[in-house]
Amino acid sequence: MAKFLFLESFYGGSHQDFADGLIAHSRYPIDLVTLPARFWKWRMRGAALYFFQKVDSFQKYDGLITSDLMSLSDLKALCRGNLPPALIYFHENQFSYPLAPGEQMDYQFGFTDITSALAADRIVFNSNTHYHDFFSHLPKFINMLPDFRPKWVIRQIREKSQVIYPGCHFPSTIGYSDRKYDKPPLIIWNHRWEFDKRPEVFFHALEFLAEKGIDFRVAILGESYQRIPAVFLKAKEKFGNRIVQYGYVDSRSDYYQWLSKGDIVISTADQENFGISIIEAIRHGCLPLVPSRLSYPEIIPDSFHGSFLYKDQNGFFEKLLAMVLHLKDFSASRKQLSESMMDFAWEKQIVFFDALLENLADSSIR
Repeated sequence: MAKFLFLESFYGGSHQDFADGLIAHSRYPIDLVTLPARFWKWRMRGAALYFFQKVDSFQKYDGLITSDLMSLSDLKALCRGNLPPALIYFHENQFSYPLAPGEQMDYQFGFTDITSALAADRIVFNSNTHYHDFFSHLPKFINMLPDFRPKWVIRQIREKSQVIYPGCHFPSTIGYSDRKYDKPPLIIWNHRWEFDKRPEVFFHALEFLAEKGIDFRVAILGESYQRIPAVFLKAKEKFGNRIVQYGYVDSRSDYYQWLSKGDIVISTADQENFGISIIEAIRHGCLPLVPSRLSYPEIIPDSFHGSFLYKDQNGFFEKLLAMVLHLKDFSASRKQLSESMMDFAWEKQIVFFDALLENLADSSIR
């Protein structure tokens, strides 16, 4: 049986979730070598050097899997091209990722995306939204070159690219049917504590509810990294006892319990190429309230767009207020939405990944 090596330079968040899920569900044996999920810029610059020394032999594998936060072209050069066929999974790209306040674009990261994609034998994007975003920004990025623009790379990268959703972990039993609505609504935040998720807009919406005299509770989940943004520290003080959970939950079962208790899960993101956290929450019975852009229209069934997608901040506040006041009216929607998320379960998605891995391994024999 074919054997694969997965190199993950940023083993945390969605990157970790994907690597662990693929390894757990694939019919193929996959070895995993990782670096911690911090200093992503340095990972893109230097992770290849670490993996080149860490892996004793690349040749005992029939295929290589990496994600986008590593320079596959650097690794290939270090190995003098002596690597098994490689698949790169793009969770994000450096052409369109929003910049932090005061940050200027480092164009080298965009070129790393390009050279890594060219060095790969297969390229997979985590959503159709991301695929189209990548190829809409790639020509603009190339056109920034003052001359000798390599427009040929667009076709070469596109020809070996496809979309496969990352699988989601779902337990066998879901407790959304047990809701009694005898407590104030529980609002869930289960995203990274970073600027691109726009937490300030989320907390502004909670202030709006408080000013309307609405009783509610909030569980602030999700990962924070080296430094906790000030907006979260201020929210902890402002909302006090309304906050029933503050901080990342290490245990997956405990995390699922919070989602099963939740009533509404909210996204205010500026950047989201798939949306595992929203899908997990919906599966556990939370009603979504998300922007009508990014990947959300792709993962929310069309028939629910009018109820659970918002176009601007005013629409967000109005829909949130209506949902909080009339939660019981959404019981049927809650069940239908939860069942629809099963399309993203690992048990279904692994079929596509294993077929891709089989083709990847076959190409090493030719």
